[in-house]
Amino acid sequence: MIEKSCAFTGHRPQSLPWGYHETDARCIALKKALAGQIVERVNAGYTDFFSGMAEGVDTWAALTVLALKKENPTLKLHCILPCKGQADRWQTSARELYASILKQADEIVWVSEAYSRGCMLDRNRYLVDHTACLLAVYNGNWRSGTAMTVRYARKLGREIILLRPF
Repeated sequence: MIEKSCAFTGHRPQSLPWGYHETDARCIALKKALAGQIVERVNAGYTDFFSGMAEGVDTWAALTVLALKKENPTLKLHCILPCKGQADRWQTSARELYASILKQADEIVWVSEAYSRGCMLDRNRYLVDHTACLLAVYNGNWRSGTAMTVRYARKLGREIILLRPF
């Protein structure tokens, strides 16, 4: 575990009230709150940030870290991917954004070579196992990957920051 490190978890767009409409005022407000929490971590001395690179929250957080790196090159973005081909079925614009982020990342880790039933869970556990803090955008749905990641972080005694998407 890296002492001053933070992982991101959160829902994909289809699980958020505004879906894929990122111009919605609620989405803009959430992105601002997410960025504010990341800046707080940076100001507290955090240097390493881990994203699972799913659409939505993971991607927004990664973009924030990359923007902050321009002013603070000591920051590092670690992209922890569940498997090769994670974005293969995404829309073209989402795949292009994903590829752009990966090109700028300091580290890319594939938890699994190929998709398997448990690769997403393995990725989420990797994020928690390797960081001191979990920043989660969580809507309260008990049966989600985000919920499982939050519960795992609690079990390991990690610092958890929860943002509600509404």
